[in-house]
Amino acid sequence: MQAFPATRDMVLVGGGHAHALVLLDWAMKPLAGARLTLIDPNPVAPYTGMLPGLIAGHYPREALEMELVQLARHAGARLILGRAEGLDPVAGKVYVAGRPPVGFDLLSLDIGITSDLPDLPGFDLHGVSAKPLGAYAERWATFLDDVGEGRSPPDVVVIGGGAGGVELALAMAHRLRHRADRRIVLIERESQILQGLSVRARRRMARHFEASGIRCMTGASVASIDAGNVRLSDGRCIPAALTVAAAGARPQQWLARTGLHLTNGYVSVDPTLASISHEMIFAVGDCAHLMHAPRPKAGVFAVRSAPILAHNLRAALSGGSARRFRPQRDYLKLISLGHSAALGEKWGVVAEGEWLWSLKDRIDRRFMRMFHDLPAMPVHAIPHPSAKGLQEMLGEKPLCGGCGAKVGPATLRQALVDLPAVREDVGVGAGDDAAVLKIGGARQVIATDHLRAVTDDPWLMARIAAVHALGDIWAMGAAPQAALLSLILPRQPEAMQSRMLAEILAGAGLVTAAAGATIAGGHTTLGEETTIGLTVTGLVTGRLLTKGGAQPGDSLILTKPIGSGTLLAAEMQKRASGRDIAALWALLTQAQGNAAMILAQDAHAMTDVTGFGLAGHLDEMLRAGGVAADVELASIPVMDGAEDLAAAGFASTIAPANRAALIGRIDAPRTARTALLYDPQTAGGLLAVVPAEAAARLVDSLRDAGYPAAVIGSIRAADAQPALRVR
Repeated sequence: MQAFPATRDMVLVGGGHAHALVLLDWAMKPLAGARLTLIDPNPVAPYTGMLPGLIAGHYPREALEMELVQLARHAGARLILGRAEGLDPVAGKVYVAGRPPVGFDLLSLDIGITSDLPDLPGFDLHGVSAKPLGAYAERWATFLDDVGEGRSPPDVVVIGGGAGGVELALAMAHRLRHRADRRIVLIERESQILQGLSVRARRRMARHFEASGIRCMTGASVASIDAGNVRLSDGRCIPAALTVAAAGARPQQWLARTGLHLTNGYVSVDPTLASISHEMIFAVGDCAHLMHAPRPKAGVFAVRSAPILAHNLRAALSGGSARRFRPQRDYLKLISLGHSAALGEKWGVVAEGEWLWSLKDRIDRRFMRMFHDLPAMPVHAIPHPSAKGLQEMLGEKPLCGGCGAKVGPATLRQALVDLPAVREDVGVGAGDDAAVLKIGGARQVIATDHLRAVTDDPWLMARIAAVHALGDIWAMGAAPQAALLSLILPRQPEAMQSRMLAEILAGAGLVTAAAGATIAGGHTTLGEETTIGLTVTGLVTGRLLTKGGAQPGDSLILTKPIGSGTLLAAEMQKRASGRDIAALWALLTQAQGNAAMILAQDAHAMTDVTGFGLAGHLDEMLRAGGVAADVELASIPVMDGAEDLAAAGFASTIAPANRAALIGRIDAPRTARTALLYDPQTAGGLLAVVPAEAAARLVDSLRDAGYPAAVIGSIRAADAQPALRVR
C-alpha cells in the first residue's frame, strides 16, 4: 500500500469518550494526507460510566480503561503524553507542559471538566477529586487497605449531591457494607440532592440512602478540610478519613486564556461542533457548550456526537460538507445503587431494580469491548509470483524500530574482520563503544548511532536518540563534547517540516545540553520514515574505560532494567499496557551521565547495553577480557510488563539473531526472563565490571541518584565453557 505524505496536522486534545470513538472511526477510514496527533497526560483514559462499579467492587480497574497507547497505534496517530495548558488558535499551537508547542492546522478539544476544589482550604492536601479517575482510584485502594489493617476509621465524606456524588456515596457504602462502624456523609450546599431528577426519583433515592446508612446533609457549605475532618461554615465538624469531591464541576481554567468564545467558561460551538469564533477549532463533551441546543454535562451526548465530529473533521480537512449535531431532548438517567441494581428515569417515568443494572452493565461492557478488542494489524499479501525467500524475510511481524532494527551481532562481527588496521593516532578501533582519537596530548572519543523511530512524537524520539548515542561516550568514561545530527524526515510541506525540526532540535538539545555537549550541526534529508541519528564526541580527562579489563572476582552492575525491545515489539502489535509504555519512555530518556561518573573511578570495564542485548554485550566484555561470568537471573532488573510479554511470545526483530550469536557461549534456563537477556535495548543502561568490595557502595550511590541499579553477577576465570552461566 502506498504511503502518502502528510499535508495537514490534525490534533485531538484529550482522550475523552468522543475522541476515543473518533480514533476508532479514523482507523477504519483514515484520510490520506492528514497526520493525526492525540495529546493526553495519561496513557489510559477511564470510561466514567463504570466508575461507581469500580468503587463498589464490581469491576477491576482495567475493565473501564481505554488504552490510549494501543488506540493511537490502531488509528495510526502519534500520541503525546502531556498535559495541555494553553492554546493559540491564530498561530496554530497547543502548549503542552514541559515540552515545545505542538503545531496544528485543525484541532478538537475533548478535555472534560474538573471537580477539584482549589479554593477550599486543605483540599489539595487532604481531599481527592472524583475526576480524574487515577488519583481517586489509587486513594480509594489505599483507604480500603488502611481500613482493613486498622490504620484508618471507615469515615468517608462526599462533597456534592449530583448524580456523580450520589453514585459514589452508594458505591463506597456497598464496598464498606461489612463494617458496622462505617460513617458515610454526603454534603450538598443546595437544598436538595439530584436536582436533575423528579421529586419521585429523589424520594426513592432517599430510601436507598437510609438503607445504606448514608447521612445526607443539604444546605451545608464546606469551609475547610484537615487530616481527619471536614469543617462546615456553621462550625460543625464531620469526621473524614477520606474526602471525595464530586461537586464544583467547572471548565479547565486555561480555556479562558485561549481567545476562544466561551459560555460560562465552556467552548461555545455551533451545530457542526466548531467554535463559533474559530472555525478550525472543534469541541465536544463536557468542555463544550452547544449554543443551538444546550444540554446537561452527560457522557451520552459526547458519545452521540462522535460520528458527527469524525465526519466534520474530515470535511474540514478535505473541503467537504459538514453535518449538524442534533442531541436528543431527553436521555435515560441511570444511577447505580451500589449493589447490583440501578434507578433510572426518562420522560418522567421512574424505575429501579437489578434488571436496570443488568441493562447498564450490558451497555457499558459493549461500549468498552470496542476498545479492548482492537483488530490485529493487517498483513499485506505478497504478490505471486515472488522471489524465493521473500516471505521468510518479511516474516509475520512488522520491522521493529530503535535497536530492534539493528543488524545481527554475528553478521556485524564478521564484517569488522576485514577492516583495515587501526591508525596509530586512533587508540581504540571498531568493536568497542567508541573510537579514541589522539590529538596532541588530548584524547577524544567519537561514536555514531541512529534509530528508526519507536514513537511518532518527534520531541520524545529525539530525546531517546540522544540518550542512546551518548551512551557510548559515557561508557568510555568521557565527557560529552559535541554532537552532529543526522535526520531523515518524511516528505511533507515546509510548514510541517519546520514544526517537526523544531521539536527534534528541542528534544535533542535538551539532552545534549544537560550532558555538557553542543549540537554543532548535522544533515537532513527526506525519506519514507523518520530516523534520528547523532555523531557524538567526548573528551577523556581521566581513565579511559573499554570493554576489556574485567578480572576474576569482580562484580557486574547494571544501571537500568532490560526489556525495552519486547515492550516496543508488543506496542507495535497493540498488546502492551499503556502504563508500561509510559514507564518505558521515562526509562529510555533517563540519561546515564551521572551513573557513569559514579562508576568511572572504580570500574575495570564498562559498556552500554543496546542492540545485542544484555547477554550479547556482556559476552563482548568477556571476549575482550578473556574471562567468564556467572549471572543471577533473579537479580536482573526488568521493565514493567516485559517478562509477561516475553512469556506470551513477544520479541523484537533482532532477538533471534542475538540468541543465535551466543550458541555455545551461554548456559541458561529456557524461561521468559532468560529471553530478555537477548532483548535489544534502546537507550539502555550501563554494564560495569567493578571490584567486588566496591559493588554495594556503588549500587547505593546509583540508587540515591535515581538509577534502579543492581549487582547481577560476577566475573570468573575462563577455565571452562560456556563463558556465560546464568542461574
